[in-house]
Amino acid sequence: MPKRKNNKYLVPGAEQALEIFKMEIANELGITNGAALESSLEKYKHEIAGELGIDAQIKNNGWKDISSGMCGAVGGRMGGSIGGNMVKKMIEMAQKDMMKNTK
Repeated sequence: MPKRKNNKYLVPGAEQALEIFKMEIANELGITNGAALESSLEKYKHEIAGELGIDAQIKNNGWKDISSGMCGAVGGRMGGSIGGNMVKKMIEMAQKDMMKNTK
């Protein structure tokens, strides 16, 4: 997953750790790593397009007739799922850590 050019990490080495974490979450969501990644992402993209009601149109005509807003909705949902699950996992980790420190 490409990093935005304007992101600046405050902790040295955090970029690599975050990429590993993203891939762990993606794997939990069924988006596999390695050679099957493109295929998994394409399948996931069509799942989301189906939820938005545009998958049949994409299968018939490709992406050329899909508005940029709708394309953004598909991409946003893909990134949102991974990012949202990363946040959930980080909150769980912090809560467990807090519970250990209060005992």
